[in-house]
Amino acid sequence: MMDSEKEIAQQVEQSRINSSKDGDLSDTSVPDSELEWSEEEERAIRRKIDWHTVPLVTVLYMLCFLDRINIGNASIQGLSDELQLNVGVRFNWALSIFYIVYLIVEVPSNIILKHVGPRYYLPFLVCGFGLVSLCTAFVKNFEGLMVVRVFLGIFEGGAFPGLAFFLSCFYKRNELLFRMGIYVSAASIAGAFGGLLATGLSRIPEWGVGAARIYRWRNIFFFEGLVTMLVGLAAPIWMPTTPHEARFLTPRERRIAAERLIREHKADPAAKVTWKDLKQAVLCVHNYTCALGFFLINITVQGLSVFMPTILKDLGWTETKAQLYSVPPYVAACLVAIAVAYGSDKTHQRGIWLAAFSCLAIVGFAILRWVETPEIRYMALYFVTVGAFPGGPGFLSWAMNNSAGPSVRAVSSGYVVTLGTIGGIVATWTYTKDDAPKYHTGHTINLCGQIGAVLLSIFGIFYCMYENKARAAGKRDARLEGLTEKEQEGLGNRHPRFRYWT
Repeated sequence: MMDSEKEIAQQVEQSRINSSKDGDLSDTSVPDSELEWSEEEERAIRRKIDWHTVPLVTVLYMLCFLDRINIGNASIQGLSDELQLNVGVRFNWALSIFYIVYLIVEVPSNIILKHVGPRYYLPFLVCGFGLVSLCTAFVKNFEGLMVVRVFLGIFEGGAFPGLAFFLSCFYKRNELLFRMGIYVSAASIAGAFGGLLATGLSRIPEWGVGAARIYRWRNIFFFEGLVTMLVGLAAPIWMPTTPHEARFLTPRERRIAAERLIREHKADPAAKVTWKDLKQAVLCVHNYTCALGFFLINITVQGLSVFMPTILKDLGWTETKAQLYSVPPYVAACLVAIAVAYGSDKTHQRGIWLAAFSCLAIVGFAILRWVETPEIRYMALYFVTVGAFPGGPGFLSWAMNNSAGPSVRAVSSGYVVTLGTIGGIVATWTYTKDDAPKYHTGHTINLCGQIGAVLLSIFGIFYCMYENKARAAGKRDARLEGLTEKEQEGLGNRHPRFRYWT
């Protein structure tokens, strides 16, 4: 047994000893390396993990995304007029500053998460951005809005890559994207709920005391932030830390949950991030393919999430109608993203799914760019959301699938999302006031971005096929020369026996 496996085995053994104090001594005589289980037993354990991880991270990310995009809903409910965001490009700057801070904190936040664990750190981030959203209800001017958007970026920057890494610590490679698809579909759910909530919350009668009056757009920030904080405070009760510390599993199930990942990843999930891990993630060609793809997808996803209410209003509809009409495209995107994730996991393919659905987004943006009829342009939004929204979890999970070792995955997820977040910054400038109401420039930028996503998907497929073929032919065996067994396993995805998912 390798040293890394011995270390995790010792941790699992300690967990088993602790459990034995409660009177459960099942299978304590069998070493983990010799532990056997049936496919049915593993499936039952996976279902338990599903119920205790996927709904939780989906709800947390839905709240995260909701607190990020509610500025778009609030803008047509009086925010832009009251804070004078219509002057120049103030609204775009309020959006952009969030993403600038967001991308700076992503990788450092994931490294902190790897050291301190997810159970309290991730809920802390959730409570943080919930509090910031609530405080936005009391902003009086543009400068104050910029300050709260900076703090929102600080707390939200670690949430998306952190929750993605948290999920990757519980699942095998062929199980990951389906769960990631459900998790990231929370962005679509947030978009759908955002329009409904904004419509309802903005109609709450004015309330509050003294100068702190809450009304219309301020209700949106206050109540959505309050709910986020309450959920964040309750999250540690439900959130597990690692498979071998999951309280909802029996001692034997914990051992199996941990051991099945050890046998697949050949690495210690508890290992700390090292400079070698950073280097391996940063220098991986495939990570750049996925990061650039995520960057292009993000231009569309983040842009539409904020600007869709404005785009719909500029089609000639009322504020309420624009809010409500934003709901169905998000619902369609959510259902399709989950279906794509399920199909991708079952076929063990990533690139072909990404390329195919980005083609739908290309059709949608072509219609938005050159067709004038409002009803047809609204139909095009379905093509865009259905085609683009599956791309985020697709590119991210593709990078994580092809990163061997939990520490490298932690860096890769943060690194890919960091580079991808630059797309969010670009997105804040794709739709400007001067380009309204047809937004030819914004739609053209997104059209080109989706074409780029297709080309990157195709490149990623051929690169992974080329590497797998070279390794099968023994052309990468030289990497093993002069290395100990532990050093060989430390090669991660550069190991000649490692095979990339296409």
